Amino acid sequence: MAHPSIQELTVHVTNKLSSKMLIVHCRSGDDDLGAHCVEIGAEFRWSFKSNAMATTLFWCSLAVEDKRLSFVAYGDEVPYFFEHWSVYDGGLYGKDIRTGGERFMGAWRRIWLP
Repeated sequence: MAHPSIQELTVHVTNKLSSKMLIVHCRSGDDDLGAHCVEIGAEFRWSFKSNAMATTLFWCSLAVEDKRLSFVAYGDEVPYFFEHWSVYDGGLYGKDIRTGGERFMGAWRRIWLP
């Protein structure tokens, strides 16, 4: 695989929930991409180039009603190759760019809301 700094990368987070709006908030050490409301079937995506030291890291927080999920969306040193993330009622799945297969990556956790 070519060094990430040579090519532009695009990360996709797709709302595949059955009936809910998804709130996605992604950031890196340098960039806060802000919170975005993603309709069912739509996606939030962003493009970037890795830094010269290959230390780029983006993480995202997802929210649906009283459920939350956080994950590393892209990292130069992360041992998986996902640029496409799908959010389902049952949790988060990543699509491996090498095989095209989806893999379960995390479950929702409930938070207490007064």
